[in-house]
Amino acid sequence: MAYERRKKKNNPLTRILLWVSLVGLALFAVVTTVGRKEFGLSHRLTMEALGSAQVVFSQATHFTSGFWRHYIDLVGVSQENDRLQQELKSCAALNAEYREAVATNVRLSQLLDLKQSIDDPTLTAHVIGRDPALWFKTLTIDKGISSGIKKGMPVITVEGVVGQIINVSPRYSKVLLATDPNSAVDAIIQRSRTLGIIKGDNLGYRLDYVLKENEVAVDDLIVTSGMGGVFPKGLPIGQVTDVGKSKRGMFHTITVRPSVEFRDLEYVTIILQASSLAD
Repeated sequence: MAYERRKKKNNPLTRILLWVSLVGLALFAVVTTVGRKEFGLSHRLTMEALGSAQVVFSQATHFTSGFWRHYIDLVGVSQENDRLQQELKSCAALNAEYREAVATNVRLSQLLDLKQSIDDPTLTAHVIGRDPALWFKTLTIDKGISSGIKKGMPVITVEGVVGQIINVSPRYSKVLLATDPNSAVDAIIQRSRTLGIIKGDNLGYRLDYVLKENEVAVDDLIVTSGMGGVFPKGLPIGQVTDVGKSKRGMFHTITVRPSVEFRDLEYVTIILQASSLAD
């Protein structure tokens, strides 16, 4: 405020107005000395000059007063706008946190429902890393030996099959994804009950060992067969997207789109099987 008062005093327009007012007061003093005498020419000219000066002074004062009032108002509006912008950013951040909390709660609720539908005990883990190597498709989770995790245990999520535990440490485990070429899962075509083996091809799956005499159609659902003692029966694996028409060989060439979106995995469920392989 002190700075604004000094700035106002040093304003050139203010100094001019002050000078005009002083001149006007001097002229007014001259005019008032004549008392009730009749004005002569010099007095009338002085009066005319004084009136003009007062008009200019009045207009300038009004303009200056209005200018500063509007300037101060604009400063106030700018400050209020800054405050509202900050409040808007804070509200947006809180809204984002709220949506994330809701999404996480929904996801965990779905995993809880999945756990209740499986006879074996299960454990939910958080995905904390992905293997950058091109020749392996793996995830790292935040549960290990201390949580009862063993090599060979199946890993699933609400959408279906994720993979198997291939390595464990006291607090962490590595999961080989079902899309890895080294992975194999016993499967069955849900509609026709035809058996096959799901193999990973990095981007998705192929369903191997289905004889051409068996009917397979696009959009057929592929689920776990329950054979092999790893994955429970009936878990979703994927959906047929293409059936090869080649006349060579005795098996269909079947492409399957995974039911799980592996890039979006945040939480997984491990089925704690007592029969899993030890490290």
